[in-house]
Amino acid sequence: MTGARGHGRPGAAATAALVCAVTAAGLYGCSGSGPSEPTQTPTKPPPATSPSGGVSPFTGLAARPGPVLAVKIDNVPPARPHTGLADADLVYVEQVESGQTRLMAVYASKVPDRVGPVRSARESDIDLLRQFGRPVLAYSGAQSALTPLLEAAPLHLVTEGGNPVAFVRDPGRAAPHNLYLRPGRALATAPDATHAKDIGFRFGPAPADGTPVNSRTVRFPATRYTFTWAPAEHAWRVAMDGRPDGPLKPATVVVQHVTVKASRFHDFLGAVSPYTVTTGSGSAQVLRDGKVHEARWNRPDANSGTTFTTPAGAPLNFAPGQVWVLLTGT
Repeated sequence: MTGARGHGRPGAAATAALVCAVTAAGLYGCSGSGPSEPTQTPTKPPPATSPSGGVSPFTGLAARPGPVLAVKIDNVPPARPHTGLADADLVYVEQVESGQTRLMAVYASKVPDRVGPVRSARESDIDLLRQFGRPVLAYSGAQSALTPLLEAAPLHLVTEGGNPVAFVRDPGRAAPHNLYLRPGRALATAPDATHAKDIGFRFGPAPADGTPVNSRTVRFPATRYTFTWAPAEHAWRVAMDGRPDGPLKPATVVVQHVTVKASRFHDFLGAVSPYTVTTGSGSAQVLRDGKVHEARWNRPDANSGTTFTTPAGAPLNFAPGQVWVLLTGT
């Protein structure tokens, strides 16, 4: 498989030195020796700006945004619970073969010691990630016919084959659900990765309208997600296929209705890989503050971010905090 383009494979000592050098600059921490504990979502949103005046364009929270790291994460039942997912700024949910889903976690404000379990990339990821500039994409592999497209895309690719020091296997889990990323080491391979920038999200007070809702279930062909409002935590508690995942508490959940069609690729069993179209426009629902708001989304092309507006065309603000975007079929 292909590593980050334009960088040779660093030795373990050199990688550790570079990671800790970047740590000293305040971008992210050195990898620990054990799995990280997911970070709880705060019960109240922190101040809008950090002491240095920085605000994350992905969460609207005080932050010193660093380079963008996207990680493809397994999400079949044997892959749960996840590690490091609660620390992501942004989580996309995408449909894959047989109606299952896969997660793409995006990090910039905070980088945990470990993230996973890591799985393979899909063609849809290429267009979805163009809005971030040239981020790092960490994944466990891809169909051989897709690899040239990934290599040609504006991405720093990090895989176990090309960058083994950036990954670790968990002996307590069965393959293929046992591969974990060491994000600090992955970012050390791409010092020129694009830093977090505006991708169209807006944060602030909620629209005056909206329908109160205690929970909302979003269904994919073989997976379902339920988001239950927790007022004391000012967040939505996440359950996957009926099983709660306590550490996962996004402040905003976006149900984005998109076109999901067959791609030209298939898995090793012959199942056709879905292609999720994230450009164009369509309807959406935005869940925040215990209400659901009808919305419209618009993304003119793959290099643009996605804007969300009210049906009347006004910007629809998200609540500050982690954002989940579920890319569901229309």
